[in-house]
Amino acid sequence: MRLAGKVAALVLLTDQLSKLAVLRGLDLAARQSIEVLPPWINFRMAWNRGVNFGLLANDAGLTRWLLVALALAIAAWVWWWVSREPHGRRVQVSAGLLVGGALGNVLDRLIYGAVADFLNMSVPGITNPWSFNVADVAIFAGALGLVLFTGGRDNPRDARKDMR
Repeated sequence: MRLAGKVAALVLLTDQLSKLAVLRGLDLAARQSIEVLPPWINFRMAWNRGVNFGLLANDAGLTRWLLVALALAIAAWVWWWVSREPHGRRVQVSAGLLVGGALGNVLDRLIYGAVADFLNMSVPGITNPWSFNVADVAIFAGALGLVLFTGGRDNPRDARKDMR
């Protein structure tokens, strides 16, 4: 459980510091776009008031608070689930990634009224119109890790059974 907490704290800190750096340090909100390693990596400012790819962004006021509540409920459930019985390192890291990322995006909604997305990756000849952030990557990686590593050999009790 301590590992999940450390990972969640690291993700939350990294996410919020990266957003401060681009919003305040690089003034991306005013500049809107900065080419870093075109077309591979660019900073493109996007205020996401909905969920992934701007879905459900129509009623921003109501959606904002529903998404805050939903993210907090999911993070709390994952935290409760991972803390109620022993889990291996991969599950702990995955849970920490998901919880830290969810809390990072919740903070954005509380502070800015929307999630600050700024990372944009494309390839030559194909321009990706969407931006994302560190929290989004952590949420995706954490959810994928929970799907892949839950119920398998990563569970300490399963590993002990295999050793008998």
